Amino acid sequence: MTTSQKIRRTIDLSMTILSLLLMGGTSLFKWDGVHEILGSLLLVLWAIHIGLNHKYYLSLFKGRYNAYRVLQALINTGILVCAVLLAISGIILSNHVFSFMNIESGAAWARKTHLISSHWYFVFMSLHLGLHMGMMIKAISSKKSPAESKKPSPVKIFLLVLLFALCAFGLYRFIRLGLIDYMLYHQEFFIFDNSQPMYKYLADYISILIFFCSAGYYLSEFSKQLNKK
Repeated sequence: MTTSQKIRRTIDLSMTILSLLLMGGTSLFKWDGVHEILGSLLLVLWAIHIGLNHKYYLSLFKGRYNAYRVLQALINTGILVCAVLLAISGIILSNHVFSFMNIESGAAWARKTHLISSHWYFVFMSLHLGLHMGMMIKAISSKKSPAESKKPSPVKIFLLVLLFALCAFGLYRFIRLGLIDYMLYHQEFFIFDNSQPMYKYLADYISILIFFCSAGYYLSEFSKQLNKK
């Protein structure tokens, strides 16, 4: 792995961790300024990420589109739009990091936008991770012989069962937590259980991330099959 790849993966991992922590809103930590600081760090990492991948965004207007490229463009554009909306609304709502800007209008719009875009962002981000799962699986499989990669070993079966269980739990928690209601703005206020321990919160959102990540992977594999046809 090159130094550039290590930097990219470190940034991607950091962005994923920050996104998980930010989904708890200002209620996850005792001081609401923590949410703003983490959000600002994510904004900086997003700027770096876009800079490192600027060639991809420039290529969006070039070449022909197939099923996989359409899927990739929709997910990546969705993330970018949500990230921009989160940054703007976050700055407007800021009581600490950006309070020096003295923004006195747009709070109602910002609260609504922040609530909706944060949940869409989490789903798009998880789907985006799923698009890259194929590359990781191929990298691991390439180190094995063709016979070994096709053989359904007990470890492989166990991991598939575990993945299915995590996806099922993630879908269940996605429904139970009412995240779709935030995405469609059927629920206007963010509800957070302050009594729950951190590990339970992380278990919920990591399982939801795994569910959509897996969905992104299988959607990408399906779209690639459409390309072959």
